[in-house]
Amino acid sequence: MKLSGKTAIVTGGARGIGAGIARCLAEEGARVAIFDVDVAEAEKTAASLGRDSIGVAVDVSTESAAAEATAKVVARFGGLDIFVNNAGAGKGDSRDFLGLGNPFTNMTQEGWDAQIENNLRTTFAGCKAAIPHLEKRGGGSIVNIASIAGLLATPALPAYGAAKAGVIALSRTLALELGPKNIRVNAICPGFLWTRAWEMLATLMKMGVPEYANVDPRDIFLDQVKRGVPLGREQTPEDIGKLTAFLVSDDAGNITGQAISVDGGITLKVGVGG
Repeated sequence: MKLSGKTAIVTGGARGIGAGIARCLAEEGARVAIFDVDVAEAEKTAASLGRDSIGVAVDVSTESAAAEATAKVVARFGGLDIFVNNAGAGKGDSRDFLGLGNPFTNMTQEGWDAQIENNLRTTFAGCKAAIPHLEKRGGGSIVNIASIAGLLATPALPAYGAAKAGVIALSRTLALELGPKNIRVNAICPGFLWTRAWEMLATLMKMGVPEYANVDPRDIFLDQVKRGVPLGREQTPEDIGKLTAFLVSDDAGNITGQAISVDGGITLKVGVGG
């Protein structure tokens, strides 16, 4: 197994993309600590991995909390090799949860701030917490989960897109800074996955788009997949997890500072690549 003996932290790892990443890292032999505000679900997911993995209650949008939780994992496992910043989403009502605009002037400041806090500040706090421990290890790998919304113009999701573009820019900057310390930093840009955020967006589309008025949110999502994904199929948490496991392994030892799209070809349609 490629990650045998390695210790990894996955933020927002209790469910969805984060859980998929945690599973794939564990399958390659890593010990995995799952950070999540839902500690019961984090512990449940950790227990399902079938190896020395743990769930940790932490809100990684808070710098001090991220640092404290990371230090506890290091104390338990003796070091840190891999840090995956996956935690995201937003707070507030349904519109603020997604940072919806369209028109942009309809979006509230609270919605904007929630998206930056939960999709960019989490990455800042996670990276800052991880870097000193990776340095002590003599190197390691950070993977930041961004989005194709950070690569494309996204009128319906301006705050989310801005936050994810920030994740990509931060990943590239840190890759340059940390390269001499043998720490690699990459970003992954998922496409269309059936997550809680997409369920919320599809529900809003059901309310606002006449042709979707009587359609189940899951079917709305699948219709968007059919219309927008060249390969014609949705992406999965395991798609993201398998790429993450590769990027943090020695097989990817010369890959850093990249933003890699896992989107079934969506970004090709508008001339933007990962």
